[in-house]
Amino acid sequence: MSDNWVVQNIENALDTWNDKLSEIWSLLTQSPQTFKGGAIWSVIVNVNGALQAIGYGLLVLFFAVGVVKTCGSFAELKKPEHAVKLFVRFAIAKCLITYGMELMMALLNIIQGVVSSIMNAAGFGAPTTTVLPSEIVTAIEDCGFFESIPLWAVTLIGGLLVWVLSFVMILSVYGRFFKMYMYTAIAPIPLSSFAGEPSQNVGKSFLKSYAAVCLEGAVIVLACIIFSIFAASPPAVSTGAAASMVWNYIGELVFNMLILVGSVKMADRVVREMMGL
Repeated sequence: MSDNWVVQNIENALDTWNDKLSEIWSLLTQSPQTFKGGAIWSVIVNVNGALQAIGYGLLVLFFAVGVVKTCGSFAELKKPEHAVKLFVRFAIAKCLITYGMELMMALLNIIQGVVSSIMNAAGFGAPTTTVLPSEIVTAIEDCGFFESIPLWAVTLIGGLLVWVLSFVMILSVYGRFFKMYMYTAIAPIPLSSFAGEPSQNVGKSFLKSYAAVCLEGAVIVLACIIFSIFAASPPAVSTGAAASMVWNYIGELVFNMLILVGSVKMADRVVREMMGL
């Protein structure tokens, strides 16, 4: 690493960006069971089990409400086709509550397979690192003390922007994990709504929303792959004064980073539009 403070500041900011991008890459290929050693997942499993009792109680309530609203009279309930339909609905809802976690994990595994397929098809085993071009390093090191003063301001602003964007992006990915945990924990309650025909839309919306959260990982991976292609062809280094070179380089680099962060932040909206939510 160069001994020049300006170069060190830029390289430290880029190192932070590359570290966060690599962390995001590993998080997207990680399952909730192994995240943070599995300690959070064990708590979620206990909460899900505790809420199953409430889910069974709501199951009976939604079933009774569904029977009242779908059957005009007791005579209709005695018809075999109505009785079988109600029994099948009740049995399916009970299975969803009992095995809801297994269903949700199966859905997550499917999405994880989609993410792996995207990575393999794109040929990316890891995101491309962003490196400060040697031309800019040489230009900065050749500057005198007074010429370096405007570079300090440029690198301070640029480095701060890169740091902020790095943490905004990683927080978005961590937020996806928290949403998956919350969906899994409270799953028995919305899944119990499948017991009644009038209330089944609650359960359908819940499953579609959970699928959208899982599918966010695929959209984020695509955004990272696109940025990696940009990083493989770094911003062009202009000629002229060192301050102008650094300003143009950092400006274009931050612009590309903003596109990636914006894509990550909009992943939830994009997937929800795709799912019709």
